Amino acid sequence: MPNPIEQDQRMWVIIQNDGGDEQIVGLHDDQADVSFIPAFLTKEEALQCFINLPRTKGCKYEAQSVISEELLRDCQAGGFMLYLLNGAGEVSRKINPQS
Repeated sequence: MPNPIEQDQRMWVIIQNDGGDEQIVGLHDDQADVSFIPAFLTKEEALQCFINLPRTKGCKYEAQSVISEELLRDCQAGGFMLYLLNGAGEVSRKINPQS
């Protein structure tokens, strides 16, 4: 079993800004029929994978660091899973904040 994520651990997510409020980018895993937030352990991995993520035209995107406890709370409130990805976009871990 993988090591648990520390509550105060920093993780990297992609933030979308359409000129109004910023929001964390969420995606949908069609195979599993699950909505998820892609997260990364390093900024470098987030930037490497970002190039392959779907984007909405006219929106600005950037990688931002967040505290894992807050990210998991946001995932739970929105009904999202948290997928920990590497720079190639491969899922290294799926975390269900509901459990």
